[in-house]
Amino acid sequence: MDAKVTWIDGLSFDATANSGFVVRLGADPAVGGANDGFRPLELMAMSLAGCTAMDVISILRKKQQKVTSFEVRVHADRAPEHPKVFTHLTIEYDVRGQGVDESAVRRAIELSASKYCPAQAMLSKIVPTDLKYVIYEVDHSQAQPRLVVEKFFRPAEGGPVT
Repeated sequence: MDAKVTWIDGLSFDATANSGFVVRLGADPAVGGANDGFRPLELMAMSLAGCTAMDVISILRKKQQKVTSFEVRVHADRAPEHPKVFTHLTIEYDVRGQGVDESAVRRAIELSASKYCPAQAMLSKIVPTDLKYVIYEVDHSQAQPRLVVEKFFRPAEGGPVT
C-alpha cells in the first residue's frame, strides 16, 4: 500500500492512497490551521472504527443476525504532552436488531480483534484497548429500542473489565 499527502496551503493537505479517494487533512486555527479537514489522529481512530466495523458486520451477516442498525465508536485518550500519543482506547459496538444473539456479537468482535482487523492488531500492541458492546432489541411497535446487554471486555484476556 502507498499513501501520500500533497500540501495545499498553510497546514492543509490532500491525502490519497491506492484506492484513489481524497481526504482533506487540516489543523486547528490555534496551531495555525484553517480548520478545513480531519486531524491525522482522527483518521487513525476512524480507520480503527471502520476496519473493525467492516469485520463485525460481515461476520454478523454471515451468521444471519437480523441487524437493523450498527455503529462503532472509538474513544481515544491522549497524552497531555507532545507527541500526544494515544494512551488508552475504548472501542464500543452498538448493535440493534431483532433477536441478535449476544454470543454471535461477542465472537464477531473477538475475531475482528484477534484475526481480521490490521488496524486493531497494530494499535492494540502498543495501546491498552478495551472493548464494549451494547445490544438493543428493536421492536417497531415500540418507540424506543430495549437494551438487552452491555458489556466491557479486553480482547487478550477475554474476560469482563472490572
